[in-house]
Formats: sequence, structure tokens, C-alpha cells
Amino acid sequence: MRRAALLCCLLALIGQMPLAAQGSPAPIKYGKWLLVTGSIGMNLAAASAHQNADSLFDLLGERCGDDHALCDLGAGGAYADAESERLYQATVAYDRRARNWLLGGEAAALGAAVLFVWEFARPKGPPDNIPFEPKVSIGSQRTEIGVAVRF
Repeated sequence: MRRAALLCCLLALIGQMPLAAQGSPAPIKYGKWLLVTGSIGMNLAAASAHQNADSLFDLLGERCGDDHALCDLGAGGAYADAESERLYQATVAYDRRARNWLLGGEAAALGAAVLFVWEFARPKGPPDNIPFEPKVSIGSQRTEIGVAVRF
């Protein structure tokens, strides 16, 4: 999944030239939306991993509530019962996975925000492909109005 996401990013960022009417290069124009989509996907994956961790921890809590001996700790700090230790380690693994997905999602959201701000902050001028452009010139004693036609 990571390789596919990386491949999509690389394909989107390949140096495509902007069209004449576009103000931003293609990597900026489309990369920001790719990062937003990636951020949403990573945050959904984080929510799923967090839900799995909560479910396993609730199961561990039910085991401990039913029989307190199942949650006794050994000398090294681990659960003495193998199944309780397995549930705890799986909970920790899902929490770690959720944290990693969340950090990735936030980094992608930050990258998208940077690209949005960068695109809005760029100076914009009129596009070069407008065939008729009105001209107004105000002088000290007269005003000239005309139309420029490009071929």
C-alpha cells in the first residue's frame, strides 16, 4: 500500500509543464489534492487501528473483570497469563500503528496546506491566451479606450 501511494505521488510530481492558462505547475496544482486525499486515507486508517486497539483493550478488561488472577503481573512486569499478555501486546501494536498513521496523515495535511498557501501567494497575471483585451489609458487631458487583438 505504501509503495502504491509513493508511486502515485511520484507520477503526480513528474515535471509536467503548466498549460498556458494555468497559473501553477502540475505538481503543485494536483499534488495538493493528492496530499489531501492521502491525509484523509491515513486518518481513516488511524481511526481503524485505534478502534482495533480499543476493542482488544476492552476484551482484556473483561477478562480481568471476570477473573482477577488472569491479570496478575509477573516479575518482569508482563502478564503472567499468556493470553492476557498477547491481548496487551496486540493493543500496544495497534496503538503504535494508529499513532504512525496519524502522524503521516498530519504530515500530509501540513504539506497540502503549504501547497495551497504557496499557490495562493504566487503572483497572478492575466493569461496569455485571451484574444481580445480591452485597453483603457487615462492621461492628463484625455482618456483612450481601445481593444487589443492578438493573432
